[in-house]
Amino acid sequence: MKSFLILEDGTVFAGAHIGAIKEVVSEIVFNTSMTGYLEVLTDPSYAGQAVVMTYPLIGNYGVCFDDMESIQPWHDAFIVREISRMPSNFRSQGTLQDFLFQKNIPGICGIDTRALTKILREKGTMNGMITTNENFQLSEVIPILKQYTTGKVVEKASCSEKYTLEGSGKKVALLDYGAKRNIANSLQKRGCQVTVYPALTKTEEILKDRPDGIMLSNGPGDPKECESIIREVKKMYDSDIPIFAICLGHQLMALAAGGDTYKLKYGHRGGNHPVKDLSNNRVYISSQNHGYVVDADNMDPSIATPAFINVNDGTNEGLTYTGKNIFTVQFHPEACPGPQDSGYLFERFIQMMEVSK
Repeated sequence: MKSFLILEDGTVFAGAHIGAIKEVVSEIVFNTSMTGYLEVLTDPSYAGQAVVMTYPLIGNYGVCFDDMESIQPWHDAFIVREISRMPSNFRSQGTLQDFLFQKNIPGICGIDTRALTKILREKGTMNGMITTNENFQLSEVIPILKQYTTGKVVEKASCSEKYTLEGSGKKVALLDYGAKRNIANSLQKRGCQVTVYPALTKTEEILKDRPDGIMLSNGPGDPKECESIIREVKKMYDSDIPIFAICLGHQLMALAAGGDTYKLKYGHRGGNHPVKDLSNNRVYISSQNHGYVVDADNMDPSIATPAFINVNDGTNEGLTYTGKNIFTVQFHPEACPGPQDSGYLFERFIQMMEVSK
């Protein structure tokens, strides 16, 4: 079946339909990972977005449900050059095509994803429509695309109720703003008892449980849309409890402390982004998925100072908060799929909790 990707600048790509049969409007972003497509599909940070995989062949090792980063996929749509329909992998439990269909995710294949990515790099992230309607009218579609916004998607991506992963070590409160499963797993395998809280949980409830530390997770959307959450994060900032924040959590903490964020032209999404740790000048390869960054240049150094920078474009990748047991990073140290270079940050967080006692 023919399928079309229509961008808000009027560009049209024609290809073949994959996945569920439905029309969708979404923000089109690209990911440069060569592997880990299932983890990408099930990362809640992609809620409200359609993802282009830049690697030309996707699906060649099938689908293994143990690799899912949440209970469901979050993409509005999936865009690939070629989809493998005959996976080869002893762990495979099905094809990617069947997975997309069963999870009601539409997609398109057979288009020039390299050309599409170049457009998004040159013009910036834009909205698009995937449709099987061959009689579409650009004059009708483009106004719809220009009006689309992802909106408030954090509440949608968060868990619905509190739950605990048992451990014999430090008690960590994990705020789920759209958390990848491996954040909690990374803490639990280091001995921590992890209690996961829905995004809108009041700080008073968290403090009542007397955690040794608080973790703010990744998540989707514009951080400035999270007004009520930012107010709760400010209460956490004012407490003396050690805090470690990742991705959206990093941005929310900066906003709570009086900083600012802005949207990147086309974001950082992939498993090959170099970041420099300013404390030792070492460079680590990181996994990233974000469209917004903290404006560290205008951050009051009496509140926070840069801890990491992106080697490619110099944007902020982490902050250390002055006089506080708080550090935050923009990238994913839990990295599933890898790389695992920055996993040591979990040990840093555990040490911070031990010292604070």
